[in-house]
Amino acid sequence: MTITDTPHDATTTGFDGYDHQAAYARVRHVIPEVEWAIYEDDVTAIQRLKQEQDAVILAHNYMTPEVFHGVADIRGDSLALAREAQQVDAGTIVLAGVHFMAETAKLLNPGKRVLLPDLRSGCSLAESITPQDISELRAQHPGAPVVTYVNTSAAVKAASDICCTSGNAVQIIRSLGVAKVIMIPDQYLARNIAAQTGVEVVTHPGSCEVHERFSPLDIVQIREGHPGVTVLAHPECPPEVVAEADFAGSTADMQHYVEDNRPAKVALITECSMSDNVAADHPDIEFIRPCNLCPHMKRNTLAAIRATLETGRHEVHVDAATAPAARAAIEAMLAVR
Repeated sequence: MTITDTPHDATTTGFDGYDHQAAYARVRHVIPEVEWAIYEDDVTAIQRLKQEQDAVILAHNYMTPEVFHGVADIRGDSLALAREAQQVDAGTIVLAGVHFMAETAKLLNPGKRVLLPDLRSGCSLAESITPQDISELRAQHPGAPVVTYVNTSAAVKAASDICCTSGNAVQIIRSLGVAKVIMIPDQYLARNIAAQTGVEVVTHPGSCEVHERFSPLDIVQIREGHPGVTVLAHPECPPEVVAEADFAGSTADMQHYVEDNRPAKVALITECSMSDNVAADHPDIEFIRPCNLCPHMKRNTLAAIRATLETGRHEVHVDAATAPAARAAIEAMLAVR
């Protein structure tokens, strides 16, 4: 990924104001009113700037509630954002997430301007694997297709056969119709998917710095402290953590589980803000919050989003030699329904 910091000339289209009372109503269950008052100036400015810049904000489920509910236009997990990025009409996309997500948005929208609010928004998974690693794995396992998690750089995607997310990994693996795949870079996701599909999965020693910190003891202690709680775990967690949970799935799967089953008490074993964002929609459900924060996601503050819209800084580009193959791996994933 490369970045330019050239400001973009905006054409003002006017701003009709922003209903803070309606916006706050969506988050009053998780944000105190006095805290929301601190955000109002940035939220108003961002809403105005989106109109001026012909921009939309795509926000991952791990964004804090004031971003997720206050200024985002499109919200969801990695798969949802990838699909929705293809439908964006606006000329500018601000990706409130991490750099691989911004690259994906650019790959799917090569003619649009894609902005990343903070250059430090990285990912431990993306940093754990290189195209050379893939070459070595292919040499060790000839003929095995390479399934690459979207939490990777464009260069790694370009060296792969097809991408996947935590939400569609099982479907992607089964669609290949083979006995063995190379699945990179998340070793825990790969092991959890192997258990579900029965396919031999060759792994790589990458992991998410948030999810790898959870342990089975965390779930045992949650159950002891909160009898009757339903525990939902992300498949980036170690398999022994997933085994202790009542349900495992992507952030979108977790959200749907809560909506469909409406447990009285629930614990989401994933990044902290996911619980806040789901809780905002379900004030009648008690959320137990075992909290591991992603430091990269949390760099997408309202102030950073406002600054990137004001200045056009941190525009994302993908190398022209890399983009076609990387785009093909993403499109191969999106074609699997």
